[in-house]
Amino acid sequence: MAAPTGRVDTIVLIHGLWMTTRSWEHWVDRYSALGFRVLTPAWPGMDREVEELREDPTPIAEQRVADAVDHYAAIIRDLPRPPIIMGHSFGGLFTQLLIDRGLGAAGVGVHPAQVKGVLKLPLSTLRSSFSILHNPANRHRAVPFTREDFRYAFGNTLSAEESDAAWERYAVPGAGHVLFEAAFANLDPNAATKVDNKRADRAPLLLTAGGEDHVLPPSVVSANANLYRGSTAITSYREYPGRSHFVGGEPGWEEEADFALEWAVEAANEYSPTVVSEAPGR
Repeated sequence: MAAPTGRVDTIVLIHGLWMTTRSWEHWVDRYSALGFRVLTPAWPGMDREVEELREDPTPIAEQRVADAVDHYAAIIRDLPRPPIIMGHSFGGLFTQLLIDRGLGAAGVGVHPAQVKGVLKLPLSTLRSSFSILHNPANRHRAVPFTREDFRYAFGNTLSAEESDAAWERYAVPGAGHVLFEAAFANLDPNAATKVDNKRADRAPLLLTAGGEDHVLPPSVVSANANLYRGSTAITSYREYPGRSHFVGGEPGWEEEADFALEWAVEAANEYSPTVVSEAPGR
């Protein structure tokens, strides 16, 4: 198992759409037990309990991609050393945008939402997002995620009882504006989800996918990874057969959590411009 090295000792975990920082609770325990400092800052204004955000989803409706990334960038710049940045779903998109800004020792997009340039979204992705995307007025709303929505998008490898229990514990309404920004990025020349995919001086980046993920299946994540082929910076892709979008608590999540951390620590110490340049004797 990976352990803090002195130069890489902090992990920033970024939650995704329809979720809060609570979704990382198992990963936090696992990484903290290894000695890492683990931070789980919420999207701007969303540092509240699931139940409170369901009751008043106003902070969710106010989300914008650029605002969220600026928020995380300020947190990361204030740390004494570059952290590993790890994000799930839209948190994985934010991770890519942060790495593109030259932040972080390494980045991991866990079943990440796509940056601008992925041209085809499969039917399962569109169905997972239908509760928001079917109505243009939802761009300015926080849209509730029903048990049935969750079961298709997150709980498709769980029993109905397990999926409903996970919905009860973790799910919050989705931020309409953020989803619309990503879904229609290719039509916007100034899209907030655009990265310099040829940039060579960024930190190493790993993107992972689940073979049964309805929200962001392997076809989307692998297409996202392929956008970086023109860069000499480290970009890796790993697929987990049989896994859904619910990486926070689906049985077997430990395997993905462990690989993500081990890859990030090794890549940061060997290849990250922000870490290697500060290594003794360099």
